[in-house]
Amino acid sequence: MSNAELIYEEVKTLSESRSAQVLDFVKHIKQEEAGEECPICAKHRDPVTGELRFKPEIMAGMQDVEDMISGKVPAKWYNSLDEMMVALDEDD
Repeated sequence: MSNAELIYEEVKTLSESRSAQVLDFVKHIKQEEAGEECPICAKHRDPVTGELRFKPEIMAGMQDVEDMISGKVPAKWYNSLDEMMVALDEDD
């Protein structure tokens, strides 16, 4: 069975909202492969400089993710939303 068939078999058992998330992810992968930028990021680029124009806290969060992906800082893991919220409160 091909990967596409395996994916189809799994996705057809999901709820409509979950399968929509899978579809969004597939579209995102196809955009990346085509060298296209995420539409949300593209909308927030300065037309002159090409720099992203998000609020500073959003830019800091994006940098945190890039640092985690690259291994510069360890990723944080939580077992529940409550655990994450407690950790966030402690960071303040």
